[in-house]
Amino acid sequence: MSRFVSTRGGPPVPLEQVLFSGLAVDGGLYMPTSMPCLAGGPDSEEQDFQVSAAWASSRIFSAQLEEKEAVKLALEVLNFPVPLVEVEPGIHVLELFHGPTHAFKDVGAQFMAALMQHIRLPGSDDHPTTILVATSGDTGAAVARAFHGRSKTRVVVLFPQEGISAQQRRQMSTLGDNILAIAVTGTFDDCQLLVKEAFASGQLRDRYCLTSANSINLGRLLPQMFYYLHASRLLGPSPVPFAVPSGNLGNLCAGLLAHIAGMPALGFLAAMNANDAFARFLATGKLPEQPSISTISSAMDVGRPSNLERMRWLFREKPERLAQLVQGASIDDSETRECIAEVYEKTGYVLDPHSAVAYRVAQQHHDLEAGPTVVLATAHPAKFPDVVEAAISGTVESPKELRAVMEREELFFEITPTLQELEALLDETVSHA
Repeated sequence: MSRFVSTRGGPPVPLEQVLFSGLAVDGGLYMPTSMPCLAGGPDSEEQDFQVSAAWASSRIFSAQLEEKEAVKLALEVLNFPVPLVEVEPGIHVLELFHGPTHAFKDVGAQFMAALMQHIRLPGSDDHPTTILVATSGDTGAAVARAFHGRSKTRVVVLFPQEGISAQQRRQMSTLGDNILAIAVTGTFDDCQLLVKEAFASGQLRDRYCLTSANSINLGRLLPQMFYYLHASRLLGPSPVPFAVPSGNLGNLCAGLLAHIAGMPALGFLAAMNANDAFARFLATGKLPEQPSISTISSAMDVGRPSNLERMRWLFREKPERLAQLVQGASIDDSETRECIAEVYEKTGYVLDPHSAVAYRVAQQHHDLEAGPTVVLATAHPAKFPDVVEAAISGTVESPKELRAVMEREELFFEITPTLQELEALLDETVSHA
């Protein structure tokens, strides 16, 4: 991948511009003009995630990094396991929650932070980059942790005041230093719209050298291809279907990119909670105008998934191909709770509310006798103790990193979802000299 274009047109640009602008000037989302060949896999018998990630990194970023550099980058920052666990016959769970913040976003955020330190824009050392990110839970924590303490970088995280858990909030609000956490009195969609408005303001964008680090930024999304390739490699050579917890659709988009690049897959199940706008789009070709609904799988509470624009661009020549590759399905909160309880009672395995949505959809919509299905487990169940512990009638052991954040002092600011309030707070708290 050497050049990238906006989903709304315009000339190709290099990766540096993609990383440090996030959203394209025309409001579109960047996509690669060509894909590397990701068929096959590393010539190694080792099954560690690092081996898969290093191999994929050396191909995806071959135009920007020497092979040794790409391999070293992946090995240094993705130093945690990604196990594939067969929970019951035919259903394999890919555990993506063993990184620093115990959520799948750690993969993309950690790699992107290192990549941005390695690839700098000319003159960027004179003006610190401000990473502005909206989060429905895990993205903000992962980005804040990945960039915490990194020079020439500041992170501003917007999160819905009532839409995330106390633990998720504290993973952002207790870091300090170059991390600014802001609670918005609204939904995730309000936060995401506020970020887009900030990028649309040329004055604000230039004053703070704004970029993004959620899936708006392709640099965060591309490394998520690594774990799809890893799962495919572990279960290969036969293709398998993937059941993906789906909200803003970045995770699913990464899987589609990996498949287009050569990774074998039988298809994708886009598993949704009550926020089923994407399932309706797949069925009708039209995205309904519906506000997000609050659920127990809060990170998926997205009414207007921004990465749908990337998918429509990806299949612009054959739009029917998207519905052929992806099947959408949704379940409600009661079914989510039932899935957590039933899987625990049957196997002793504990699912978080988001992974449970994908697990139940996999049970309902795939012929498990035909072969294995991979369910992406996106967060550690201990991050949602109220829901999970009530469902299993027991306690979930929390990793020490999650326990520690509950004891640290936190600091965050509160605003309404208006660009004026955001700008005033940035002027007050963030130096733009």
